[in-house]
Amino acid sequence: MRKIMACTIGNCVHVAGTMNFLTLAENEGYETEFIGIGISIDELISNIREKKPDIVALSYRLTPEPLVAILKELSEKIEQNNLQGITWLFGGTEPTGKVAYESDIFNKIFYGYEDIDEVIGYLKGKDYSKDEEYPSDVISRINSKYPYPILRHHLGLPSLEDTIEAIEKVAESKVLDVISIAPDQNAQEYFFRQELMDKRLDGAGGVPLRSEEDFIRLYEASQRGNYPLLRCYSGTQDIVKFADMLQRTIKNAWCAVPLFWYSELDKRGPRKLRDAIEENQQIMRWHGERNIPVEVNDPHHWSLRDAHDAVGVADAYLVAYNAKKMGVKDYIAQYMFNVPAFISPEMDLAKMLAKIEMVESLQDDNFRVYRQARAGLASFPADLSQAKGQLAASAYLALSIKPHIYHVVGYCEAHHAATAEDIIESCKIVRGVIKNEFLGTVDMTKDVNVQRRKEELIKEANIILDAIKSIGPDDRDPLTDPETLTKAVKIGILDAPHLKGNPACSGTLNTRVISGALYAYDKDRKKIITEEERMNRILNVIENK
Repeated sequence: MRKIMACTIGNCVHVAGTMNFLTLAENEGYETEFIGIGISIDELISNIREKKPDIVALSYRLTPEPLVAILKELSEKIEQNNLQGITWLFGGTEPTGKVAYESDIFNKIFYGYEDIDEVIGYLKGKDYSKDEEYPSDVISRINSKYPYPILRHHLGLPSLEDTIEAIEKVAESKVLDVISIAPDQNAQEYFFRQELMDKRLDGAGGVPLRSEEDFIRLYEASQRGNYPLLRCYSGTQDIVKFADMLQRTIKNAWCAVPLFWYSELDKRGPRKLRDAIEENQQIMRWHGERNIPVEVNDPHHWSLRDAHDAVGVADAYLVAYNAKKMGVKDYIAQYMFNVPAFISPEMDLAKMLAKIEMVESLQDDNFRVYRQARAGLASFPADLSQAKGQLAASAYLALSIKPHIYHVVGYCEAHHAATAEDIIESCKIVRGVIKNEFLGTVDMTKDVNVQRRKEELIKEANIILDAIKSIGPDDRDPLTDPETLTKAVKIGILDAPHLKGNPACSGTLNTRVISGALYAYDKDRKKIITEEERMNRILNVIENK
């Protein structure tokens, strides 16, 4: 275990930065000792000789001119005492950092504006001053920083040139690890059938990408700064061709695909539900065979349509199970908080913990799960000042699940599509929350009400999964069988109020928020319906037909 000894020198009493640095160092396994404020050079040398640290970290944040003489004395006494073998660090302001640089004493200087990534990277033995040292795949990127999450944000402006320029700015800012490209709906559905595009809708919902060269230009724009990884939404049609193109052009960091959606269920694509399920499984298998991580972004689609919490939990397990059965080895489980927007933070956290427990029960040597947290888009108000508060509050709650990836949602999204400047500001807000979170925080996951609701949801979700199993054939796995899964939606085992009138599903479910949680609800009897009661109703109807 390497030992860091730290202090402020001269008459500097500003100690907060030093203590934060030592906290980060302890988290990375260092032995640390703070020896005081305003330590003289003779005191410092005496402590070094007595304590024999491997690293000495000095801080000075006052007027830079007096520092020149202090460091001149230090340089002389380092030589007199043969202390050149120690690693010397300096932390201060930009002006004092320049003085420290001129002294030629220090192995590393922190000027006060470094991001937490750079500090952590240094403590982990990685000095991110060289471009090639930034990990080039998402799992390596996660492992280089965890327990600090890597950050992701989507980007897709109505103009290709504007999007390229924005990627360049974001990459240079070094605040983001993963840029998720958001193509317009025309590109997602008709990239390989462009004669079917309605040109009036170009740029609607994202960047109008029309050729492989367009994707290559986006990748080239990212090759600067901290070299953020790129990923892109899956297509809603010709999805294997789309996946292959993404790998060849932007080295897609991971695949995000639904199980039930991008179909007649949500009208984001022309596919019949059964065909969509089968094709989505195929794309999971395609990426699994190539050892590319997969995210099945399905559970929050049900919640976005006001399906009750138990459906979201059951579906989280169901889609992770499908990914595992399709051969996916690295699975990214997305946990979207604030969905629906009026769920309470307490009950929201319980729902996520239930999902995590069920999904991670599938882990083994060949199936690894990584947590990705984010805020729900509908929770952001149009008032930009309030939206910044919501971004910070949601991030603080979500960090309690210790995510590997935090998907930053730009605070401005209820008002306008995020520009480079909006993305950078949003990431800095979240980074501020992360910095404070890792100083030590209350463990909200242990709250009695949270744990009670978590256990309740796991029980209810298993009743849903058992119902799906009960309608499946004996010769196939009902949880992966497209026919069984289609039937489960059609008869209402999986259902949502917003699907009313859709012939592909039941659309008869009613839900209501009670005490901050979302339940299935009987409007006639004005009472919550348990999943046991709801499944019995559905299955009895099937048996009596």
